[in-house]
Amino acid sequence: MDQRPDVAPGLPDELLPRFAFDGAPVALACLSGPDRRILAANPAFGALLGMDPGALGGRRLADLGHAQGSSAGPDLPWDAWWHRADGSPLRVRLRAGPERGGCRIVAVEAVDGLAEPSHREQAHLALASAGLGEWSWSLADGRVTLSDRAATILGYPAGATPGWAELQAAVARDDLERIRATVQDAVAKAIPCAVEMRFRRADDGQEAWVSARGQATLAPDGTPTGMIGVVQDATAREEARRALHDREQRLRVATTVAALGIFEWHVLDDQSLWENERMWEIFGRRPQDGTISMREFFRTVVHPEDKASFRRAVAAALHGDGVLHATTRIRRPDEDGAEVWRTIEMAGRFERGGPASLPRRLIGVVADITDRRLAEERQSLLIRELHHRVKNTLATVQAIVGSTARTASSIDSFYEAFVGRIMSLAHTHSVLTEDVWQTASLRGLLENELRPYADGEMRPGTGGRVELDGPAVDLPSEIAVPIGMAIHELTTNAAKYGALSNRTGRVRIGWSLEPGADRPRLRFHWQESGGPAVAPPTRQGFGSRLLQRVLTTQVQAEVATDYAPGGLALTMLAPLPARNAALNPLAGL
Repeated sequence: MDQRPDVAPGLPDELLPRFAFDGAPVALACLSGPDRRILAANPAFGALLGMDPGALGGRRLADLGHAQGSSAGPDLPWDAWWHRADGSPLRVRLRAGPERGGCRIVAVEAVDGLAEPSHREQAHLALASAGLGEWSWSLADGRVTLSDRAATILGYPAGATPGWAELQAAVARDDLERIRATVQDAVAKAIPCAVEMRFRRADDGQEAWVSARGQATLAPDGTPTGMIGVVQDATAREEARRALHDREQRLRVATTVAALGIFEWHVLDDQSLWENERMWEIFGRRPQDGTISMREFFRTVVHPEDKASFRRAVAAALHGDGVLHATTRIRRPDEDGAEVWRTIEMAGRFERGGPASLPRRLIGVVADITDRRLAEERQSLLIRELHHRVKNTLATVQAIVGSTARTASSIDSFYEAFVGRIMSLAHTHSVLTEDVWQTASLRGLLENELRPYADGEMRPGTGGRVELDGPAVDLPSEIAVPIGMAIHELTTNAAKYGALSNRTGRVRIGWSLEPGADRPRLRFHWQESGGPAVAPPTRQGFGSRLLQRVLTTQVQAEVATDYAPGGLALTMLAPLPARNAALNPLAGL
């Protein structure tokens, strides 16, 4: 026999998962063959008899019989007398699911003071007869004789014998033709009939729902003589049915709006019933594909890493208050037929016949929370990104204040340099905030800083003072800020001391993308010409420190600066961080 971890020894795979079989709080056994031989028994079954459940394998139910009574009945369900391990008698009641593959699961419970079958049947008939009134109809004179209870139901005084035509006139018009056809067919064929109708009561004219059952009566020669039957006031039942229907409709509307799937799982025969279209959508199936049993769901649909937690959730519900809450990933096909993992949340309640009886079914709802989980993860990532960016920005502002103060020769020069750097920083952040992907265009950062010094378009070959030559490159937020500040410092330095400080100087900026070991790299080259003669600086200012330290530390760039007399040249080779798809607010739309 297959000994997979979710199958009980001796228990056929298709009947019941092991955690549901072994963990059931009531006695369960798997029977096979006409002699009802035990293939497997759970711990509760062994505890009921005071025996080791493993020792019961292969025994017949008849072997458990006690001399006080028979151990077998005509068929399941039945009542029996068994003997415990200590020899004491035990009266039990057995019920079972349908036979599948030559086997069936049977549930056993101990009962005390059990009434005899005939008594139970009598009690059943007495309950079924409560609230019924008798009537008889004679074809000879067309009169209907009513018992006192029947007369009260129809609004007639005691002893009344209304005519068949009079009663028909009180039936709602929409129901009349159906009632006539049903009665005529029952009389002609001498068969029972049952009808429900709206009936206008004779005493107050109020409309009530009436349920009537009848049987044709025949003369000795087989000729119909009339009908006899019972009548019942079904108004409360009909109102309850309509109220239930209205509640079901409201529930369906609510679950549709909330995108919830509704299901039932019948425990003994491991069959599922899917109540609405959303269930098929969540699992990516069609009605012609059929539903999924719990065994199939657990084996082939649930993510392998989630099986243990899902099993614990079901076991906790079986042993606890019957309420199931579980979150798991499931395998389902996407629109292209490829298999993907979706996250679902399942909630439901096990229904039991009694406090200690086996749950008959699980009724619950399922929600696909994949998009919600992704949104939560993205929100968490954005919050962390915000914290990181604010921290870096404050550190950058602090560095700007300190370094500008140390290199400024006066309050005015400090103010001019500080404001310029803060405005450059603010512009870069504004660009990042407005962009969907939290990126900034390299060309946009350059144009923003150099536009005041250009004498025309900044395209290559136009002969202007400023030329920009390179492909479209979007800089992720983590490197856009330091590169934006570096461009500001290069521009400010060129305007004060370099090629942009006179009318003949020119600036050429070119960039390209190169393949790297694990990600592409940005090659950036700044070249000045035509300005005052250049000499290496005698001391390192803030701009120099930013170019050498910030770009090296924050961007992991290789920076080379050449203070050639003909003009400053700077080359930067920087790896580009991978784009984080989670930062895209349109992801998943």
